[in-house]
Amino acid sequence: MAKDTVTPMMAQYLEIKSGYPDALLFYRMGDFYELFFDDAVAAAEALDIALTKRGKHLGEDIPMCGVPVHSAENYLLTLIRKGFRVAVGEQMESPEEAKKRGSKSVVARDVVRLVTPGTLTEESLLDARRHNYLAAFAVVRDDAALAWVDISTGAFHVMPMATVRLGPELARLAPSELLIPDEIERDYAETVSDFGISLTPLSRGSFDSTSATDRLCALFKIASLDAFGTFTRAEIAAMGAIVDYLDITQKGKLPLLRKPLREASDRTVQIDAATRRNLELTHALSGGRAGSLLSAIDRTVTPGGARLLERRLSSPSRDITTINDRLAAVDAMVADRPTAKSLREALRRVPDLDRALSRLAIDRAGPRDLAAIRNGLTQAEAITAQLSTADLPPLMAQATGALTGHDDLLSLLDAALVAEPPLLTRDGGFIAPGFDTELDESRQLRDEGRGVIAAMQTEYADLTGIPSIKIKHNNVLGYFIEVTATHADKMLSEPLNERFKHRQTTANQLRFTTPELSEMETRILNAGGRALDIEKRLYDRLKSEILARSSDLTDTARALSELDLATALADLSIAENWCRPKITDDRALRITGGRHPVVEQSLRRDGTPFIANDADLSGDPSSIWLLTGPNMAGKSTFLRQTALITLLAQMGSHVPAESAEIGTISQLFSRVGASDDLARGRSTFMVEMVETAAILNQADDRALVILDEIGRGTATYDGLSIAWATLEHLHEVNRSRALFATHYHEMTQLAGKLPCVENATVAVREHDGDVIFLHEVIRGAADRSYGVQVARLAGLPDSVVARAREVLDALEKGDREGGQKPKAIIDDLPLFAAAPPAPVAAPAPAASPALDLLDQVNPDDLTPRDALDMLYKLKAASRQ
Repeated sequence: MAKDTVTPMMAQYLEIKSGYPDALLFYRMGDFYELFFDDAVAAAEALDIALTKRGKHLGEDIPMCGVPVHSAENYLLTLIRKGFRVAVGEQMESPEEAKKRGSKSVVARDVVRLVTPGTLTEESLLDARRHNYLAAFAVVRDDAALAWVDISTGAFHVMPMATVRLGPELARLAPSELLIPDEIERDYAETVSDFGISLTPLSRGSFDSTSATDRLCALFKIASLDAFGTFTRAEIAAMGAIVDYLDITQKGKLPLLRKPLREASDRTVQIDAATRRNLELTHALSGGRAGSLLSAIDRTVTPGGARLLERRLSSPSRDITTINDRLAAVDAMVADRPTAKSLREALRRVPDLDRALSRLAIDRAGPRDLAAIRNGLTQAEAITAQLSTADLPPLMAQATGALTGHDDLLSLLDAALVAEPPLLTRDGGFIAPGFDTELDESRQLRDEGRGVIAAMQTEYADLTGIPSIKIKHNNVLGYFIEVTATHADKMLSEPLNERFKHRQTTANQLRFTTPELSEMETRILNAGGRALDIEKRLYDRLKSEILARSSDLTDTARALSELDLATALADLSIAENWCRPKITDDRALRITGGRHPVVEQSLRRDGTPFIANDADLSGDPSSIWLLTGPNMAGKSTFLRQTALITLLAQMGSHVPAESAEIGTISQLFSRVGASDDLARGRSTFMVEMVETAAILNQADDRALVILDEIGRGTATYDGLSIAWATLEHLHEVNRSRALFATHYHEMTQLAGKLPCVENATVAVREHDGDVIFLHEVIRGAADRSYGVQVARLAGLPDSVVARAREVLDALEKGDREGGQKPKAIIDDLPLFAAAPPAPVAAPAPAASPALDLLDQVNPDDLTPRDALDMLYKLKAASRQ
């Protein structure tokens, strides 16, 4: 059997692929990206496309599949979401250029980019309203640090941290990809897997702090990192790893990054992953954004404003001055509704400046990105005209000041660009007429070639005095001048023969050319390509002008986002009837008429009013509320709304309440709901205990703790003991402000023993054996949990409900009559008889004269007088 011969093209493919063994290789072949071997098999399955074959290798067919270049972004997004990385191999020359090296030469190809979850920049691959972070975690001796960057916006941050804080910080940032030293990958793989983050191990050299310093200084063109502040070796290692990875994935075309900002953990509220999940801050428990707090409060109209809102909500501030500055901006827009309305209209037309700048910096932009900068600056100019910095609070005045100073650039872009440019530079047509004389001439030749030739024909007719002279074209001669044979002598004699050069004679015509016609022919034939080349040159010029002002443009983008957020929160406050909270530095936490923003909006859609409630955890003697009452009464809603109001206040937003005084909290912990973790072998109760342990081990005296039903996942006495001891620990050791909901009514006795504990309950009423939830939180303790009534509301069979009442009555009677043990009581009940007891029939509904009377009435036949009489009859019948 003949040995397989590897073709030059396949040899090139295998060589390129060897450099990217862990990525799918998109190998450019004309208008398609082709994939071969195992890459093809994996991609075909992931993308649900046909798998074919091309040639043989080692006696086996070579699997192949491909995707069109023009729609490759959609396929890239699918592959990235399914956990793949893609190396994009482009043709580095044209086939014509390759043939110059020999007729069988293979077109040169190379990888121009490695596409990974954290390095996306294309508009179609990103959520415009969310950051796409690439993070790096570094450990140097006893120090650790986390750095993160969004290359689509240029945001670059770093913070020192304890290694145990990795999980909470990943929950806050939700990066798409995390870089980690390969020697510690196994130590943190489980932590990272909890968040669905793509984990990328790098060699120790990428995290070397000395090399990292050199990379950072080279990137920012500075002599020393001291220009940006003082960083630990771990912070430098984390930042340097990001820059090294970007250099690898972007093939040397580094994105436009802002100078790194150092964050301090003590400047923001610390919120762990379980609390974020329980409170549904940015994602609902179902996994989507709908139903989350972020979804309920997001009224921003720009992508940058939406991203700023998510950052603020994920990282509420602890600095009172910062919080009050943000609140003052919202207050100003609430007070000046006409200005706020006009600002929002202008902001709606602001494009995503940050991402347009980033794409321009790494050569993945197009004419529309140029137009985005122009349109953004146009709106910034319009907004500036509406605002007077003298009348604005500091935050808005500072933002307004950053909108100016772009007159020259805006004038250039206005003059250079058409109103609606095409998507791609190669499409041409984005430079406005009149901006460049040479381009206008090329376009005229391209678009009006016939008119130009006709004008030349008229000129030649006048010059020669031959009205019948023609300019024609064929594939052999190109453009030529033709006259009949009767004019031959005139054209071949002086002075015309000096200008008109004879080219061909036919039976009845003579054909000539002139230098200017030959030149015009060349210009016409090349006009399209020439026009596109000129536009590309002008594109590069405009891009350079923009990037030269990138720092100022970034400040403008940030200012527009700040204005968007202030006006959005003002619009929310007005529409939802929210109030400005009072922020203090003590342990105050007083909320009057508080409401849950997500639940309230949901109830409103159903036409149901939300019952507001007060809360007061302002220190001795009531910094802990022990909340009892039945399920479905609203305990969990009350707990969550108190936490959410506190977070909204420290974010710098008005809050859903009549009034609120918030002493800043340092940490927020929430243990609400039941869930298991089967992958780690953790039961619901174990998960509950792990999260409770984390709270008791970390909460300080400025924390706010929300606990719901601690101890319910085990035996009654075990659960009561754990809940009892947990509450005592919060009171005596943590000394945190807390809301503690429980069904263990025995715990209400603690209010009389612990000075900072106060009982509260959710009011209910009973009517004919049913429970009516009033959703009103009042001081005091519940006498029971109304579980059987709730079970009936849930739809349990009537026989089951009746039997449950019977058992409950027996147990309660035994307890009242001398503390008889449950086992003795159960032995007296026919619970385990050989034959199961007959189903207990549901009690027949009592006769009601009022209902009988109502059945006889047709409301459409009643006059107002009849209706009034009927009311009196119904009232009398109801007394019978």
